[in-house]
Amino acid sequence: MSYPIVSADSHITEAPNTYTDYIEKKYVDTAPRIESLGDKGDFFVIDGMDSPIALGLVAAAGKKPEELSITGSRFEDLHRSGWDAKYRLGDQDRDGVSAEVIYPTVGMMLCNHRDFDYKKACFDAYNRWIGEYCSEAPARLLGCGQTAMRSPEEGMRDLEAIKAAGLRGVMMPGNPLQEDYDSPIYDEFWAAAVELGLPLSFHILTTRSSNLTEARGPRINGFLSIIRGNQDIMGTLVFGGVFARHPKLNVVCVEADAGWVPHYLYRMDHAYKRHRNWLALGVDLEKLPSEYFSEHIYTTFQDDWVAFQTANLMNWRRLMWANDFPHSDSTWPWSQEMLAEQAQHLTDEQRHAILSGNVCELYGIEPATLPVH
Repeated sequence: MSYPIVSADSHITEAPNTYTDYIEKKYVDTAPRIESLGDKGDFFVIDGMDSPIALGLVAAAGKKPEELSITGSRFEDLHRSGWDAKYRLGDQDRDGVSAEVIYPTVGMMLCNHRDFDYKKACFDAYNRWIGEYCSEAPARLLGCGQTAMRSPEEGMRDLEAIKAAGLRGVMMPGNPLQEDYDSPIYDEFWAAAVELGLPLSFHILTTRSSNLTEARGPRINGFLSIIRGNQDIMGTLVFGGVFARHPKLNVVCVEADAGWVPHYLYRMDHAYKRHRNWLALGVDLEKLPSEYFSEHIYTTFQDDWVAFQTANLMNWRRLMWANDFPHSDSTWPWSQEMLAEQAQHLTDEQRHAILSGNVCELYGIEPATLPVH
């Protein structure tokens, strides 16, 4: 490639002290922490959540399928670059990736915590920690801060703090405390995000409806449903008129794949054109729902062959590839081999946009500051 490849969705593995050392004093004793459960391995224990988070899959990038297991992993055996930024650039280089937009791991699960005060304290602690992590190489490590969304007003203050900390985007919880995201009470919040130039992201597994253990049938069936939470949010924003009221607002639908988008666009338009008189309940959009989705929603995906094959059926200027390092779904360290196979039919313009141009434009990344592998 003659240009830098940028992952639009990668992760850290929170260090043992991410929360305990950076959280406000009131929550030190209950902060998320790592505990060993003997032969079952190490877990992140979170007060107020039913199950601890096993470390087996959170840093399983590069493992063979038969080696994947939820339990049995020790923190010291995980990819060191997941929590030590001094090692991160080496793992980027090994995968042929020049920069990464970085999301949390434990922080994803914390989005589902029902105590919003506790969640706020944890997210503030994470923002302090990830700011230090990304400062090691700010051009190549683009951190996303977190906001608990206890209220739109507090959310706006969080946006300002995240921007001031040098972070490049904001990871939103799937469920805010007050009403839902299509409510007019959030209009000032969306406007503030646009003014600050902070892309807002909705990541899989951050809504309470996307729970593997609640899926119907065999547990593996639940794996297929984890993108549904993101689809519900995107539909809420489109049909709720959020993009109609905020024509400069862009959001990112993260790690929910993209191969489903062409059919979803059709289905949205069909529902609106055929059934809006009894389903829309006062919603009156100036454009088709598919147009709002195509103009305002970016989608990230990893090993999604269908997304590459159907790029011409959606706005490929809103597609962003990602390697999801170091999670179990990651294409690291064989991303280049996968891309050579799956993206070979694209035009040079499309390939450049999906692997580099779109994410650089959205996050204000200057390609000239990045190495080319």
